[in-house]
Amino acid sequence: MLLVDDVLLAPVHGIFWIFREIRNAAEQDLRQEADAIAAQLMQLYLMLDAGSISEAQFQAREATLLDRLDRLQGIAGIPDDGSATDESEEDGDYEYVYDSSPGGDH
Repeated sequence: MLLVDDVLLAPVHGIFWIFREIRNAAEQDLRQEADAIAAQLMQLYLMLDAGSISEAQFQAREATLLDRLDRLQGIAGIPDDGSATDESEEDGDYEYVYDSSPGGDH
């Protein structure tokens, strides 16, 4: 009977595997874009320190980059304070971990 179950459920497992791969690729793209924005912010700070740009130019560019980073965090569901839920994948199951620190959300 287990063999029949495996044969019948194989397409479902295959579809779930495809969805996990798509999700993983999307998360990787979001992480790479966030890393690129962080690198641009670092370069911007260096330019300000070197005197290559004015304070007004710096503030305008910084606001743009931080807005982009905030939008990415909203898309990815990353909390601003880091105290909401974390998801970890184990064999297709999700484990929800809650921050129990005094300042965390309960």
